[in-house]
Amino acid sequence: MAFERFMPVRSSIPTHKAHLPESFRPLFWSYCFEDLDPEKNEKAVIVQLINYGTLAHWRWLARAYGAAEIRRALESMPATEINPRTRALASVLFSIHDWSDAYRGAF
Repeated sequence: MAFERFMPVRSSIPTHKAHLPESFRPLFWSYCFEDLDPEKNEKAVIVQLINYGTLAHWRWLARAYGAAEIRRALESMPATEINPRTRALASVLFSIHDWSDAYRGAF
């Protein structure tokens, strides 16, 4: 994957660090930050950091989850959950070719 060429990647969050860095708090304004668990709330963490984070946040994601897990998570969610400009960059960095369509409600 393109992402792995310029960012170090590790595949799991160390168990002794089952919390987000304090510097991430502003990115999770709509969540109770103290209750967020990087493993249990993986999707929310990935979405928030991809949408609102910097390249440093993306590096943290790669170290914490691994590029393959981030790709799997992004491919499983509707494309509308990711900002369009961010989605274009994530497509390149994580080699995502097909994003899921948004779910339509029953009428």
